[in-house]
Order: sequence, then C-alpha cells, then structure tokens
Amino acid sequence: LDTSLETHAVAGDEQQTDSLVSQKREARLRKFRELHFKRNEARKQNHQEVVEEDKRLKLPSNWEAKKARLEWELAENEKKKECAARGEDYNRVKLLEITADDAERWERKKKKKNPDTGFAGYAEAQFRQYQRLTRQIRPDLESYEKLREDSGEDFYPTSNSLIHGTHVPTKDGIDRMVEDVEKQIEKRAKYSRRRAYNDDADIDYINERNAKFNKKAERFYGKYTAEIKQNLERGTAV
Repeated sequence: LDTSLETHAVAGDEQQTDSLVSQKREARLRKFRELHFKRNEARKQNHQEVVEEDKRLKLPSNWEAKKARLEWELAENEKKKECAARGEDYNRVKLLEITADDAERWERKKKKKNPDTGFAGYAEAQFRQYQRLTRQIRPDLESYEKLREDSGEDFYPTSNSLIHGTHVPTKDGIDRMVEDVEKQIEKRAKYSRRRAYNDDADIDYINERNAKFNKKAERFYGKYTAEIKQNLERGTAV
C-alpha cells in the first residue's frame, strides 16, 4: 500500500512538472509570436516611411509653398461661390474679416517695399531722378506770397504774356542745385570701376581678355619670372 501511494505521488509530481514545463513553453511561444508580429509591423512602418521620404525628396523644393498656395486659392474660390450664392460682395466680406493688426502689418510691409527695381532705361532712370529731386523740395510759402503780390496780374500769365527770361532764381535755390550736383559727382566717382589707361605701359596683350589674364599671371608669378622677362627683352636669354 505504501509503495502504491508513493508511485501515485511520484506520478502526480511528474504530471505537475510536465504541466509547468508546458505552460512555460506556451508562454515563451506566445511571447515569441508577439515579438515576431511587432517586428513585422515595425518593418512595414519603416518601409512606408522610406517610401514617403523618397516621394518627398523627389518633389520640387518649393512644393510646400505651391501646395499652400493651391489650398489658399481653393478656399478663396469656395468663399467666392458662397458669397455669390448669398448675393453678397466678396471683396466687402473679405475686408470685414481683416483684423486691425493684419491691416497695420500690411501697411508697414508696403512702406518697407523698395519701389526701385534697378536700371531699366535712361528715360526711366531720369524720371526716378526727377521724382527724387522733387520730393526733396520744400515750398517756401512766404516767398510765393511775396512774389504773387509783386507780380500782380503777371503772376497768372496768359497766352499774350511774355515771361521768358523774367524769372530770377533765388540764392538758396542755386546753392541747393550746386550741392545736389556735387553729391551726384561724388556718388559717380565712388561707384565708377573704370581703370585709368596708361599710355606709357608696355602692350603685351592682344585683347581685353588677354590683358586681364596677363595682369593676373603677373600678380601671382611676376616675382618668379622677372629675371627671365628681362633677359628676353635684352636678348641675353640662354
């Protein structure tokens, strides 16, 4: 009887041990399957990220700005359609939506904008110069009133009036003109890049491009070739 009990006890212990081993194995397999699933999911996500990044790299550099511009245009078209359906003026509705801060910021931006687009022609450059000079003129109302009183009816000439040669410029006007001309001369001298031509210099070039090349070569290698050049000029070169 004791032997039978011991046999049953050993068998029970073995079954319990086998069950624990089986549970541990199942837990490890379950964890392995979870890790395998997570690895596959990470691989898919990485592949999608690589594909999306490749698409972004192939897009033009200004794609984001173009996209934002297109989205803004679509939104504006939708607003125009809604205003037209309600019978409202789109420009009026748009102005009502602008805040005071936005309006002030746009005004500052307009003032900072440089209207000078550079040299486009002598006529346009002369017109800009004329505008610049006229903006500097400050009217002298006292002299104006005095001249009108002294001139009488001749202040408002007609087709029969002879006004040629009767105007005498003031001393302040002449001084202002001289000062402006001197500023122009100083400015032109500062920005002029023309080099003075030396008639006594040796001519060792065949055109302007070759002259620039020779000057550059002389600047870098002149101290090494000075003796050879002198020997060639004297005819004593070996």
